Order: sequence, then structure tokens, then C-alpha cells
Amino acid sequence: MTTAPAATDERLGSPGLLDRLVLRPEIGSLLGALLVFAFFSVVTERFLSTGGVATWLDDASTLGIMAVAVALLMVGGEFDLSAGVLTASTALVTAILATRLGWNVWLALLASLAFALAVGVLNGWLVMRTGLPSFIVTLGTFLALQGLNLGVTRLVTGTVQVSGMRSAEGYASAGFLFASTFTIGGTAFYVSILWWVLVTVVASVVLLRTRFGNWTFAVGGSAPAARAVGVPVFRTKVALFATTAFAAWLVGSINILRFTSVQANQGIGLEFQYIIAAVIGGCLLTGGFGSAVGAAVGALIFGMARQGIVYANWNSDWFQLFLGVMLLAAVLVNNALRRRAERVRR
Repeated sequence: MTTAPAATDERLGSPGLLDRLVLRPEIGSLLGALLVFAFFSVVTERFLSTGGVATWLDDASTLGIMAVAVALLMVGGEFDLSAGVLTASTALVTAILATRLGWNVWLALLASLAFALAVGVLNGWLVMRTGLPSFIVTLGTFLALQGLNLGVTRLVTGTVQVSGMRSAEGYASAGFLFASTFTIGGTAFYVSILWWVLVTVVASVVLLRTRFGNWTFAVGGSAPAARAVGVPVFRTKVALFATTAFAAWLVGSINILRFTSVQANQGIGLEFQYIIAAVIGGCLLTGGFGSAVGAAVGALIFGMARQGIVYANWNSDWFQLFLGVMLLAAVLVNNALRRRAERVRR
């Protein structure tokens, strides 16, 4: 007598390779990066040269540092429109203290870090206490910082620029940490690339392997539901805003120590590039879904496209068209991937 094999509950079966890939928010950006890389590798020979690689990695590095931090904030369901101008604010604080007041560069960097964290905490506190959308709160911070940058810089220097960092005490050691180069194959690569990799790795571990990462996904998905199960929503969101501010300080420090001068209007408009890179990397505008690695890859796409267009001798206006197409495509792909991922999880 033979017995029929017991029916297997399809819910107990392991998902296939395609379904497992769909669960990863960064899969769309990885495919996009491969396409952009392949395209410009064919269009121009300079793109794959050692110097070309160093250039587009450097282009992507500071953007990538900020994009990763902005991605964490977007996963938590918020935006920060002051992130771009804050990179200039922190650089100005460092430069003014070091060149005009004679502070050691390291002390100036600590002071600018405290300033950045204060702005980030204030943004988070205002968003949580007032209940206003973070878009509105950080837009106000953006305008305030823009005016502060211009006003203080003109008051102190009489111009809109602060320079002279190279002669400040402590510049050599600080410059080595934030603005030095390392050589591969006879070509200099900026240390900002290593900072980008480090920030991406740390952010990915925090997001995927820690309790704070779980809290971030929870508050981005539904803050009331997260609060109901004991997630400290207030502290989590304030910490995410502080993280974005820390990244702005890091980028500002890299810029001021590399270029040794800073313009008061620097960084304006970059906040949208950070958000676009995060969206290309898999973050949803509604929160609760995204990836630090994806945001880093989104920044890499920026760097490859921007320098690839230069190497191909095309008009730089085409880059804006590229950004618009990539943003629309990313939003459509991310929404489709999220819906499929939700079906897989069920």
C-alpha cells in the first residue's frame, strides 16, 4: 500500500533567488550602476583609466557620505533640507576660528562638530515637539543657516570667503586625516574615498544588525505603532537628525582642509542631490524602507555619470536630464520592488 506524499504548505518553502534579491532595497541601484559603468566604459576610454577611476570615486565620496546619512533619516521617515548648507556652515566655523581667532585646527574642528550636532538636535527636537513636517522645519533651518553664513562671513572678513587654513596651527595633522591622498598604481586617491567606505559600512551594520536599526525602520514605517511597542520614537528621530548633522560636519571638514578656503554660499542645492542619491539607492519617500549601501551606490552613479559626461565631451546640461530620468526611474522601480517584497514576506 502506497501513501500519497503529504502536501507541503507553500508558506514553509524558502523563497527563490529572485525573491531574495527583491527583498534588498539596493538591488535596483546596483543594476543601474552596472549599466552606467558599462555605458561610459564604451563611450570614453578615459573613464576606465586609473586617473579616471580616481576622479569619479572622489566625486562620489563626499556626496556618498551625506547620501548614506540622509538615507538613514529617510528610512526613519524624515527629510533634512539643511544638510547641504550645513556642510558650508561647519567649514566656516572651523575656518573662522582657526584663521581669525588663532585656534588650533583640532579645537576648531571640535567646536564646529558641537555646532553641527546642536543644529541636528534642534531640527529633530522641533520636528518632534511641534509635529510639523521635517520638510518645513529643515527648510527654515536651511534659510537661517544660509543667512547666518553670509552675514557672519561678511562681518568677520568683509567678503563672502574665508581662506588661510594652511597656515593655521594643527593643519598638517588634521589635513592628513581628512584631506590626504594614498597612491595606487602611481595614481593619487583622496582619503575621502576611505571615509565614504567607512561611513557606509558603519551605517549598514547599525541599520541591519543593531536595535537602533530596528527602531529606525519601525519609526519610519509607523511612528504610532512603533511607540505602542516601546520604541523610543523621540530619541530615535533626534539621533537620526544628529547623524545627518555629523555627516555634514565630516564633509565640511574634508572640504575646508582640502581646499583651505570656503565660500559662504557653498553647499546650497546639494541637499536635493543627497535625497536623489538616497532614492536611487532604494529609499522610499514614505519611510520605512531603504539601504545605506544603496545610497552609497546611488552616489557612485552620480560620480560616474558626472565625470563620464565630462570625459565624453558632452555638454554638462545633459547631467540634469540624467538626474531627472534616474529619479523618476528609481521611484518607479523602488515602489515595484517594495510591493513584490511585501508579497514575498507574506
